[in-house]
Amino acid sequence: MVWRRYRPYSAIWNEFNDLMAEMESQFTTLLEGIETTPLLPAKELRGRVIPALRGDLRVDVREHDDEVVVVADLPGVEKDDVSLQLMDPRTLQISCERRGEQEEKAEGYYMRERSYGSLDRLIRLPVDVTESGGSASFKNGVLEVRLKKSMEEKRKKIPIE
Repeated sequence: MVWRRYRPYSAIWNEFNDLMAEMESQFTTLLEGIETTPLLPAKELRGRVIPALRGDLRVDVREHDDEVVVVADLPGVEKDDVSLQLMDPRTLQISCERRGEQEEKAEGYYMRERSYGSLDRLIRLPVDVTESGGSASFKNGVLEVRLKKSMEEKRKKIPIE
């Protein structure tokens, strides 16, 4: 698709949405050709990876001695609207719903907008983790998840004689 000049503002966004839909379609086709783990088939990934490309859910992942810390910015989201799930030892799923309402009043003018959307992101972790001993906290729109590393990661080296 080619960008055209001198279009009304709304037409530009329509073209952008068309480009985004085309990219999502090509990305979905790409995912169908990739082998994934039995716990996480490609069809499960389709609707979950694209929102991450759009930048809707910003995430930092840090690895410490005995744990992995995931910090996600979720502005405008309430604690009760967030869901966490460990899909496999290296994949964490964060899902949430965002609701907003804006109201503005002035003389001869009244505006009220409501917005709703859901976010879903799969985060690939650097090491295997376990759900036991994990914790999560949510404060001021920032989610912090602490997951303990799996004991299998702390394998001992066996010397060869």
